[in-house]
Amino acid sequence: AALAPGVRLLRALPRDSRYRGLTLVLTFLSYTSYHLSRKPISIVKSQLHPNCSALGPNPHNDSNSSTWCSWAPFDGDNYKELFGALDNAFLVAYAIGMFISGIFGERLPLRYYLSGGMVLSGLFTALFGLSYFWDIHVLWYFIVVQVCNGLVQTTGWPAVVACVGNWFGKGKRGLIMGIWNSHTSVGNILGSLIAGAWVSSAWGLSFIVPGIIITAVGIICFFFLVENPEDVDCSPPVHHVSRADSQRACPGLGVSSAQDHSNSPKEPAEEPEAISFLGALRIPGVVEFSLCLLFAKLVSYTFLYWLPLYIVNVAHFSAKEAGDLSTLFDVGGILGGIFAGLISDYTGGRATTCCVMLVVAAPMLFLYNHVGQNGIGTSVAMLIICGALVNGPYALITTAVSADLGTHESLKGNAKALSTVTAIIDGTGSIGAALGPLLAGLISPTGWNNVFYMLIAADVLACLLLARVVVKEARGWCGYMARQRGY
Repeated sequence: AALAPGVRLLRALPRDSRYRGLTLVLTFLSYTSYHLSRKPISIVKSQLHPNCSALGPNPHNDSNSSTWCSWAPFDGDNYKELFGALDNAFLVAYAIGMFISGIFGERLPLRYYLSGGMVLSGLFTALFGLSYFWDIHVLWYFIVVQVCNGLVQTTGWPAVVACVGNWFGKGKRGLIMGIWNSHTSVGNILGSLIAGAWVSSAWGLSFIVPGIIITAVGIICFFFLVENPEDVDCSPPVHHVSRADSQRACPGLGVSSAQDHSNSPKEPAEEPEAISFLGALRIPGVVEFSLCLLFAKLVSYTFLYWLPLYIVNVAHFSAKEAGDLSTLFDVGGILGGIFAGLISDYTGGRATTCCVMLVVAAPMLFLYNHVGQNGIGTSVAMLIICGALVNGPYALITTAVSADLGTHESLKGNAKALSTVTAIIDGTGSIGAALGPLLAGLISPTGWNNVFYMLIAADVLACLLLARVVVKEARGWCGYMARQRGY
């Protein structure tokens, strides 16, 4: 019998391409499941403290008629602050753990590290949902579960970026990683849809099902993930190209250009040592992009955790409708990540691409808050645009920029910095991710307008922090233009 068409296609592909494809698919599915398991809390919030008056009279006939359908301890007037505390417990633990996780990621087998973290993430995600079936109403239970989940989820990002970096060289890194980074938005979308399926009936399943999914994907990674090309006799990637190619890209900092090693000593035969934390900080561009990501991720994660509740409160949709509508923000994030990667590859200006998108994002956020709920068509369009502009720079910095810096020319061929550099950049960004939902919880009682003013200010600060790198990129372009004209 003839071979199946898919099998014939796989056999026709070179050996290296088959394993690279397998690595991309597995790491994509891995981080999709990480974000899938983070999303349910934003969907379930509106069910933990719903509008009980819309459900009819209190069947229990007690004095607290306005919150009879809420889930204690989130049935008080301070429920927004408690939701902010839940978000903050996860994100602060995530931010602290990320700085440590990258160091472990450089020194432990990535396959064990990633798959073990995914299984534990599934456990703690399911434990949050089991509180529904176990009838738990103790705040500290939810806080402890969130802290533990935040810590174990730090195994994901440094591991997948390091694994992809082991297999893929410079190439069109911005475009490839921009497409690959859509796992973040795909995970958010799937998490919203899965959580929304049970949010109104048995919200505990909104956590348990994603917990089972991330555990299953972790087990698959344990059996099939290949960390390094050399492990299966494949060719290692080329991270650096010639000086001529570097001059054609002509960035100011060497962050988004092809890295030049034509005059650098050859890589030593022995295994290079993993870079230290301070050594990674000394790589040009790491500090600037880390601080920029702090504010960019503050905006992104505020939307991640609070957008469904905002839609419920302002547009008066149901919890399921708000969860479904919020996925459009992530659809825009996919488009924005691909667009940012493509433009930065073409121009050679990672920082400039980020700055332009951040500058445009500020007025778009203002418009969404004021006219975004004036009809379903307007809301859909504004959510996609805001998602693209907010998540585009975030995606570019956490993928292509991190990979560029992790193989920077100052490392002299030592590629053992990818996980550490990625963890520093994303860890710093995670501080902003922790601050954003916390500030939103504190500010939202004064009005949603003030929350959006905070987000706009964060976008402006993110742009300003990249000013020095943008100036260097501009000088590089000017020098290149002068050379082309023969000046």
